[in-house]
Amino acid sequence: MRTGVRLGVDVGTVRVGLAASDPSGIMATPIRTLARAESTNKDVVAVAEAADEAQALEVVVGLPLNMKGEDTASTAAARAWANTLKGLRPQLRVVLVDERLTSVTAHRALHDSGVAGRKHRTHVDQQAAVLILQAALDTERGTGRPPGTEVGGRKPRARRTTKEGGSHHG
Repeated sequence: MRTGVRLGVDVGTVRVGLAASDPSGIMATPIRTLARAESTNKDVVAVAEAADEAQALEVVVGLPLNMKGEDTASTAAARAWANTLKGLRPQLRVVLVDERLTSVTAHRALHDSGVAGRKHRTHVDQQAAVLILQAALDTERGTGRPPGTEVGGRKPRARRTTKEGGSHHG
């Protein structure tokens, strides 16, 4: 398992939740909620600065797919947000991970812990970021491989088979 702090991000239309792991990559904890600022990218800049301060190994951004694993209207926004972050910090590993059900789970966890419903909004984005990051940490610990799809990374080349049954890279 790689060592180093990772940041987790839940990109919403109004707010961005931020979480961080411990340097061992065991546990995610909430950090803060930022106002979403599409026109100025202040939220992206704030996360880039947080990554600098923490000397983060990577930033894990939740990708809101639908239940069938397909893109949604929010998926494009999350991808654009992650690409903007990568543009600000080209050396930083930025990955997208499936975040299906994290907001629902975050609301349930807040409710179960006694947080009043009207206060959920101020905490749910951070909690969703924690769930996104914790799932990524658990996946890496379980598989031994870094989670998600790297932003700006090269896609693996598809293998094609020849008519003779052999294979070559195309």
